[in-house]
Amino acid sequence: MWDFSLSDALRAVVRTAPFVVLRLVVYIAIALGFVLTTGFGAGVGYMIGRLNESQNGALWGGIAGFVLVIGLLRLAREYILYLVKAGHIAVLVQLYDGKPIPGGEGQIRYGADFVKSHFAESSVLFGVDQIIKAVLRALIGIVNRIAMFLPIPGLAPLLRIGEAVVRTSLTYVDELILAYLIRTATRNPWETAKEGLILYAQNYKHFLKNALWLWFFLWAITVAIFAILLAPAFAFAAALPGHNVWWGIAFALVFAWSLKVALLEPLAIAALMQVFFKTIEGQRPDPNWESKLNTASARFRELGEKAANWIPRPSIPPSASPDVRPA
Repeated sequence: MWDFSLSDALRAVVRTAPFVVLRLVVYIAIALGFVLTTGFGAGVGYMIGRLNESQNGALWGGIAGFVLVIGLLRLAREYILYLVKAGHIAVLVQLYDGKPIPGGEGQIRYGADFVKSHFAESSVLFGVDQIIKAVLRALIGIVNRIAMFLPIPGLAPLLRIGEAVVRTSLTYVDELILAYLIRTATRNPWETAKEGLILYAQNYKHFLKNALWLWFFLWAITVAIFAILLAPAFAFAAALPGHNVWWGIAFALVFAWSLKVALLEPLAIAALMQVFFKTIEGQRPDPNWESKLNTASARFRELGEKAANWIPRPSIPPSASPDVRPA
C-alpha cells in the first residue's frame, strides 16, 4: 500500500488555505482566459468567414484565440512557478517541519519572502525546474532499460503502457526537489537539485509505488470533475458561432485541469513530501546513480557544470519578520 497519510496531507493543505485560494484565482483566471479568448476569436472568425463565404471561420478564429492563450501562459509560467507554486511549497515545508506559519494574506507574503530569500532571481528557480524535468525523462529511460532485462514474456507492450503511466506519475517530482531545496536552505540551488535527483533516483521504486497510488486517486477525482463540467461547457459552446461540440469538451477539460492544479496538486505535493523526506533521511547520494544519470542525461551533466560554476548571489532578506501565529 501507500506510505503517506492523506488526512495529514489534507490538514496541511487546509492550513495553507490562503495559497489554495490564490492558486484557485490564478488558474480559474487562466481557464476563463481560454474560454473568453476562444469565444472572441470564434466571433471574429465567424464574421470574417461570412464576408469570405467560408464555413470554417468560427472554428479557425476559436483555435487562434485558444493558441494565443497557450502562448501567453508559456510566457507567464516562470512567474507562476516563482510567485505561486514555490511560495506554497515553502509554507508546506514549514508545516512539515512543525514550524508555525501566519494565516490570511500574511501567509502569502511570508511564502513569497521565504522564496525570495533563497532564490533572488526567478530565472534561477525556473532554470533549475526545467533541467529537473529533462533529467526525469532520462531517469524513465534508465528504468525502462533495467526492466528490459527482466525475463518476462510479452514485457514490451506492458513497458510501453507502464512508461505512459510512469511519466504522468512523475508530475510532481520537480516540486519535491524544490521542496528539498527550500528545506535544506540551499546556497547552491544547482548542486542541491543534483543531490535531490540522485536521492530520488536511488529510491525510485519506493517513490514510484506511492506516486502511482496517488496518480490513480487524483485522476479519478479529475475525471469526475470533468464529467460534472461537461453540461455547462456544452451549453456555453452552443452559444458560440459555429456551434462546434468539440469546444464544449475543450472547455470542460480546461476547467477540470484548472481545478486539479489549484486544489488537488497541493494535496499530492503534501502527501509525497511525507514519503520523500522520510525515505531520504540520513541518506547520501549514491555515486553509482550519479554515474548513471551522468551517462544518460546531458542536462544532468549541465546541472553539475552549473553547480561547479555557481557564484552565490546575496540573498534578499525578508521585508519583515511576520507575526507568525499558527494558521
